[in-house]
Amino acid sequence: MPASTVRKRSRSRIIGAVALAAGASLMLAACGSTKDTASTGSGGTGKVGVILPLLTSPFWQSYNDYVPKMATSEGVEVLKTVNSNSDPSQQITDIDNELTQGVKGLVVAPLDSAAIQAGLDQARRKGVPVVAVDVAPDKGKVAMVVRADNVAYGEKACDYLGQHIGSGKVVQVMGDLASVNGRDRSEAFRSCVKKKYPKLKVLEIPAKWESDTAAAKLDTLLNANPDIKGIYLQAGGVYLAPTLQTLKSKNMLKTAGRSGHIAIVSNDGIPQEFDAIRKGQIDATVSQPADAYARYGLYYIKAAMAGKTFKPGPTDHGSTIVKLPNGILEDQLPAPLVTKANVDDPKLWGNTVK
Repeated sequence: MPASTVRKRSRSRIIGAVALAAGASLMLAACGSTKDTASTGSGGTGKVGVILPLLTSPFWQSYNDYVPKMATSEGVEVLKTVNSNSDPSQQITDIDNELTQGVKGLVVAPLDSAAIQAGLDQARRKGVPVVAVDVAPDKGKVAMVVRADNVAYGEKACDYLGQHIGSGKVVQVMGDLASVNGRDRSEAFRSCVKKKYPKLKVLEIPAKWESDTAAAKLDTLLNANPDIKGIYLQAGGVYLAPTLQTLKSKNMLKTAGRSGHIAIVSNDGIPQEFDAIRKGQIDATVSQPADAYARYGLYYIKAAMAGKTFKPGPTDHGSTIVKLPNGILEDQLPAPLVTKANVDDPKLWGNTVK
């Protein structure tokens, strides 16, 4: 056999071996992948699923009402919103169901900062971007978190009570500590009091965003501590009504300016809180922007679907994007303190809804 023929056959065997090895590598890579048939981006178009944490709070009812309006404004096609009904496990199922329907993006308000990772991982495997609203996940990938500064919530409540009470017992009715919101507000309030108002004594009620739990535990606490001077409600949407009813049942609901008035600061900025401020039943609330949550949740999911990314720094809508310790970006929207002095401001979303 001529040497040239031997060389040709050798080259053929080598090329064939390389091709076989490459094919085997591709097969191994495909078998080892945890990613489903992922999309490389929908160009900013496609259906978007919006998952709510609950609908028993006027705050989330308002957010739910804003979603279709803001979807039209932002040019986003949204499916009918889904209510996880305060159940973190159900929320994971809801995410899976939305993915099965072929959504190209998800806007989710997580119930549990840790548990939500399972749903985020499922979305990642499907190549579907997610924007988290109101609550930041501890782990998992999201394109953006749309949220106000919850540490500031606790600090604003602390400063108001500290400046208007000075000394005595104050209660913070906390949210669910499985949520970063509950943790941030609780620790911020606690640390602020310790640092700036040491004459205040903080009593705590872990209420898990549950109105019945808040009412029962507040009733017990007031029986043991009838000299309470202030209350911080971490969620007016679920805690306002039961708190006022509990105080009223004990003849402890005194309007501002009257002897025995218990100073109350809340969070949410719902119309019911504004009415309570006007009546002197509570003193202040931090307005959590339900309208902006809906608007920018949809804005960022549309951008993520188009492959757009963002960097930390000021935005063009009066907020600041920050990088959280876990590397996730968060757009921290403004959340002003509302008192009797500015409760009628027409720019507050709580004054624009019925």
